[in-house]
Amino acid sequence: MPSTNDYARREHHDFVGATAQALEDAPLQAALLRLTGTLMAANRRGYASFPGSDQLRDYAKQIKEHTLAHLDQYLEELEASIHRLGGHVHWAADAEEARRIVVGIAQRSGCCRAVKSKSMTTEEIHLNPALEKAGIEVTETDFGEFVIQLAGERPSHLVAPAVHHTRESISRLLSRHLGTSLPDDARTLAMKGRELLRAKFHRADLGITGANFAIAETGTIVLITNEGNGRLTTTCPRVHIAIMGMEKVLPRLEHLPVFLKLLARAATGQTMSVYSTLLTGPRRQGEKDGPEAFHLVILDNGRSRILATPFRESLQCIRCGACLNACPVYRRIGGHAYGGVYSGPIGSILTPLYDSVEANPHLPHASSLCGACLSACPVRINIPRMLIGLRELQHHRKADRWERLAYWLWKEVLRRPWLYRLSLRAARLLLRPLARNGWLRELPGAGANWTAVRDFPAPAPRSFRDLWPRLLNEGERHSTATR
Repeated sequence: MPSTNDYARREHHDFVGATAQALEDAPLQAALLRLTGTLMAANRRGYASFPGSDQLRDYAKQIKEHTLAHLDQYLEELEASIHRLGGHVHWAADAEEARRIVVGIAQRSGCCRAVKSKSMTTEEIHLNPALEKAGIEVTETDFGEFVIQLAGERPSHLVAPAVHHTRESISRLLSRHLGTSLPDDARTLAMKGRELLRAKFHRADLGITGANFAIAETGTIVLITNEGNGRLTTTCPRVHIAIMGMEKVLPRLEHLPVFLKLLARAATGQTMSVYSTLLTGPRRQGEKDGPEAFHLVILDNGRSRILATPFRESLQCIRCGACLNACPVYRRIGGHAYGGVYSGPIGSILTPLYDSVEANPHLPHASSLCGACLSACPVRINIPRMLIGLRELQHHRKADRWERLAYWLWKEVLRRPWLYRLSLRAARLLLRPLARNGWLRELPGAGANWTAVRDFPAPAPRSFRDLWPRLLNEGERHSTATR
């Protein structure tokens, strides 16, 4: 099986070029619109069938806010609960340490064949290349993840990682892997994938998963899947390693149903996911299945740094993908154009925060700020506000002299009403003759970059300030007439 590429930080990811390429990819455009449209419609149906969804979303946000405010307390409680059950807890400050911990556990346990359940956290730390380098065979067991592993790609969606692939491309990948020709029939491909993966489960000695949630009170790790591969990954191998971001902890078991109801509806519109797996420690005496050893790796990788900033709210994300489906930008360019592991509106926040704003200059601007992501989010994360905050950080840190001059001039104009009025009149005088049907097809100077890909609205014949006295007089006359 080919190695998955190591998608480490790329200082000069060509976001503009990747976006242009995605917009020219007709199959990708069709796949994105089909998937996101289907998931959004299902999301609306899921919430509509649940009258108390608004109140539940408010309650979920309260739980998340409380947990993050006392995160150290609940993480220590989680560690104590897992130790009490016979499990092991490891703390990883960054991706490199997390990779070293997982490889070390595998080597000490004599494991050489790993199966993995779908996990964005393991994608974040680029785990697969590290395991392969250590001589450990690793197989993704979510069918979509298996497909992109064969293709040497990374996920393009939080929930549907292979959304950019068609039946035809999947058929080609599986045929090349097996050395035989397969039809592009969905059922045939699914059954062949199942046959391949069942053999991997049978031979594996190491199971690796993420964690949708972890319950501090009981030490329970919660996995939410629709294929059942998570249960096979945690039941068949003799060693299970779960890797979770430190923000995934919940205080009490009674809080879990709140998020189970919201996650499925937000992600796929289901009332509940097909498999909700609760794992509490390794196999106990007298039990016939389950791992002999359980390890939990708790990952920081920049999260504790975010806790002390105005962007703490981003750590409330439950990775449902609802904001991606709702975002008009993601729906046109897909996940790979963003250049990081996380894509869409939440990825435009997480990637600059986990990595750096300087290394990802385009992501805070990869949004129309329409607010669709906020409306879709099951825990009401104010993504537009944080994107604006990142833009502010970016311009404070790295604005060239021409940009600083432009902002200074704009500030000076706004501070002087007479100059503002004069500027508007000058703009009308200069630009309106160039307009066609109320739009400017080409702007001069630096404005040409804008009109190269979109039109610019022509200045109105009269400003609101000019219209206001007449509107005010008309309102007064109407009020007098109706007395």
